[in-house]
Amino acid sequence: MALVTGAGGGLGTGFATALAEAGAKVVLCGRRQAPLDDVAETIKKAGGEAAVVTMDVSDAGSVAAGFDSAESAFGTVDVVVCNAGVAAASFAMDMEEADWLKTIEVNLNGCWRVAVECGRRLRAAEKPGSVINISSILGHRVAAAVAPYAASKGALEQLTRSLALEWARYGIRVNAIAPGYIATDLNRDFFETEPGKKMIKRIPQKHLGDVDDLVGALLLLASDAGRYMTGSTIAVDGGHLQSSL
Repeated sequence: MALVTGAGGGLGTGFATALAEAGAKVVLCGRRQAPLDDVAETIKKAGGEAAVVTMDVSDAGSVAAGFDSAESAFGTVDVVVCNAGVAAASFAMDMEEADWLKTIEVNLNGCWRVAVECGRRLRAAEKPGSVINISSILGHRVAAAVAPYAASKGALEQLTRSLALEWARYGIRVNAIAPGYIATDLNRDFFETEPGKKMIKRIPQKHLGDVDDLVGALLLLASDAGRYMTGSTIAVDGGHLQSSL
């Protein structure tokens, strides 16, 4: 059974749908119920199984309650996709401290809360599992005006490796996916602008990725096909990290 945070839109919707199509029972998590309900309805119409749980990853009580609800619906969660995230677009010296703290709180602390809640429950149930953290190529390289986002993703990859080392003895694998520039409803308009088009030209493959391009890595890490992988980060970025641009 799989639990996906930030499942109400963008990458999270794609991840949840792909897991359901692969036969997983999926719990959709997010702060707003309405978009989660829409995704769940789409999955069910396609013949999949889905449940909706409201969860705020910045609140430990909400995370614990969310796992309780997930277990009531489908049993022990053995695949978690830590996808919930935010970004603050501002130069560091112009940024409010609250924006920095919120980004770190959701992108790093939120993933830690969800992963640890899952890990504790799997250990108690004596079951193996897979935690998949959604990082970014900005965890490896930097760009202007995204300092908290880049810092949170770099730290998330170190967290991934640390948890992988600690939890291997329990059969719990912890890996990450680092997407490059992926087209979603939130960024599609920007990439139609001149600055956006210039960014696309710097991608070695010369085009944006699609959510579907991440599915192969997701299913590898979620399934027994990746059973000997832990502490790994898979970059899906059109070659961006290989470029000096």
